[in-house]
Amino acid sequence: MERRNARDKIGVYLMPGLAASPEIFEHLKLPESRFEITHLEWFIPEPGMDLQQYARKMSEKVRHEQPVLIGVSFGGMLVQEMAEFLNPAKTIIISSIKCRSEMPSRMVWARRTGIHHALPTGLLSNVEVLARYTMGGRVKKRLKLYEKYLAVREKKYLNWAINQAIHWKRETPLPGLIHLHGDKDVVFPITHIGACQTVPGGTHTMIIHRARWFNERLPAIILED
Repeated sequence: MERRNARDKIGVYLMPGLAASPEIFEHLKLPESRFEITHLEWFIPEPGMDLQQYARKMSEKVRHEQPVLIGVSFGGMLVQEMAEFLNPAKTIIISSIKCRSEMPSRMVWARRTGIHHALPTGLLSNVEVLARYTMGGRVKKRLKLYEKYLAVREKKYLNWAINQAIHWKRETPLPGLIHLHGDKDVVFPITHIGACQTVPGGTHTMIIHRARWFNERLPAIILED
């Protein structure tokens, strides 16, 4: 695939979180004169495909020579792996983790015990269960929103995604990585997070509920040398 050169607009690629659709970015607005946004979507993995192989396949969708990769939650893990196959100008993660040491204790416990293999992931087709599992917190008041945002509910994908997240292999942060994290995140509590730019009052779903914060600050973060 031919990649666009530096004279074009800055290509910004947005990767949603586990099971989420690109609609989580619907309120994110960047100046069209400077940025060209592409929404990436989860696809069903091929048999035996690990996260690195999945990242290589997803990277084929990138058309710019020096893209900006932005990933939310599990999508943040994925864009870090994609950076290994591309030449990104910036890699930015939101409500995510940079390496295994930032995983919360429940993920570490799941990795050690394998308990996640016993989870009835078929239940995650229920949007309320899926929202609690992937976004944390109280969701009853926002079920209609999550019905729209959590669109990828195939059991095969959910089994794969949960297993890849728990068994993520990255030991050290990607050099130059930019990490934006809310201090009210209950999925990835900030007490486990290393160096990051903290978003006051930001929850795990802040890309939806704090879009104004990102609209005001992301352009400068992307353009900063």
